[in-house]
Amino acid sequence: MAASPSPLPPPGAAVPSVRAAGSASLRPHRAPPLAQPSQHCLLASSSSLCPVESFLALPRAAAVVQPRAVRGGLPVAFRCSFSQVHSYGTVDYEQLRGARARWSSLYRRIAMTEDPEAGAAVELERWEEEERRLSKWELCRVVKELRKFRRFKLALDVYEWMTSQGDRFNIYSSDIAIQLDLMSKVQGISYAEDCFARLTEAFKDKRTYGALLNSYMHAKLKEKAEVVFETMKEKDYVTDPLPFNVMMTLYMNVGEYEKVKSIIREMEERRIPLDIFSYNIWITTCATRGNTDEMEEVFEQMNSDRSINPNWTTYSTLATMYIRLGNIEKAKKCLKDAEFRMTGRDRMSFNYLLGLYGLIGKKEEVYRIWDWYKASFPSILNTGYHSMLTSLVKVRDMEGADTIFKEWISTTSNYDPKIWNIMTAWYVREGMVTKAQACLDDLLNLGGRPNSSSWEILAEGYVQAKQISMALRCIKEAASVERPSPKKWRPRPVTIANFLVLCAEQNDTASVEVLVNVLKKVGCLDSEEYKSLINMYAGAAVQEKLRAQEQ
Repeated sequence: MAASPSPLPPPGAAVPSVRAAGSASLRPHRAPPLAQPSQHCLLASSSSLCPVESFLALPRAAAVVQPRAVRGGLPVAFRCSFSQVHSYGTVDYEQLRGARARWSSLYRRIAMTEDPEAGAAVELERWEEEERRLSKWELCRVVKELRKFRRFKLALDVYEWMTSQGDRFNIYSSDIAIQLDLMSKVQGISYAEDCFARLTEAFKDKRTYGALLNSYMHAKLKEKAEVVFETMKEKDYVTDPLPFNVMMTLYMNVGEYEKVKSIIREMEERRIPLDIFSYNIWITTCATRGNTDEMEEVFEQMNSDRSINPNWTTYSTLATMYIRLGNIEKAKKCLKDAEFRMTGRDRMSFNYLLGLYGLIGKKEEVYRIWDWYKASFPSILNTGYHSMLTSLVKVRDMEGADTIFKEWISTTSNYDPKIWNIMTAWYVREGMVTKAQACLDDLLNLGGRPNSSSWEILAEGYVQAKQISMALRCIKEAASVERPSPKKWRPRPVTIANFLVLCAEQNDTASVEVLVNVLKKVGCLDSEEYKSLINMYAGAAVQEKLRAQEQ
């Protein structure tokens, strides 16, 4: 069975012939010229039947405001995300109905593979041996679903396998854009930059520039994003709201709120109408700044725009703001308005309503939304159980959380450690470290894999219980968990500080030395924050050894 090669050939290597993006009649800009077989380009692929996605690969919700942290029960920061999908080809969905069962079965095989690190190639090869040759549409549909559930590595694996098939699949700039986005998420932004730099000019179009811009936005690389944005203007690639929305999100995420307004003004000058995402980002920015008056003015402008219908995201954003200000009555009204605009087909809307009702302490509303959620879908995914359990923790319904947690365990074989962490963290906060340990043991016994946060949460519990050896064991376990490159585990500084204080109280320098070695192993000692903690709490002997190691 052939192994899937890297999606990128070495510089100068020959690659399969490619074609630039499809039907010009369906998009506002001129199609780039067709590439010749001798031209060098990246990646694969898209058939004429594949309704490939646009260059943005963001979470499905539109401009959702999500509390990052809570102080005194109120949100203190916000995050915005949005998406928009363009199809640049045509497809006869009547003819493709029979393909749904095939792609969904293949998706489940890939998503549930026991060894995700091995990639999707094994399952794809097995499918073609046991079932039938896969069409381009089916593969694109699998990729779309994998991206939807943030299985980015597996989605990239599918494209790598497609690349390995030589000239079997056509390549369009829309495929390249999707892969650039996946590369930035899986292999890092520098890898995606290198890929883009090696594209021929024929493939540096609206989609691929947009994918690079979006990657810079996620990485918060403001200067680089601004350069790309200016280039897109020069090439007349900013003819719709999408790139402006990306820049507004970037400026909001880096705290440069005035530049959000400057983008709005530029859109008005260029006579580019604001879409629902533009308004939602603008409202979110006002909410982040705590500017209620401006937020309500923007909302009124949105209501007066006949081309726009406020959606559930708009009202959940307003509700979040009012919760932050302590205006619970207005928040509840906005939540009811959000419910009225839910279609019953968007799981994320249920997840956010669960969280917001939990935030205002409305346990009965949490259960009402949960019942509606379960009645709307044949099954609840892990994200739904995560939202429900988080909300029950907020309303301090431990009995209900235990019931929902057991229900989840009985209905899944995908034991997501993030859901387990909700329960273990609750037990730790309540001072029940023994129960937290038992909860983690259950995960291990079921064949689940705790992540670094799982062990760190338990370490915090043992620090509270003044059990240094057990806390240190958990920290070492957290450091040993494999993580996809380039991500590295970084313990919370407060966890390290509390551990060092406990060691100082018990005069345990040996454990401090072990901790220092663990931090060095995961690269934390490159950070001044961790070094300052060692200098503040560790004894002179440990500090001397640390200085000696640096020399």
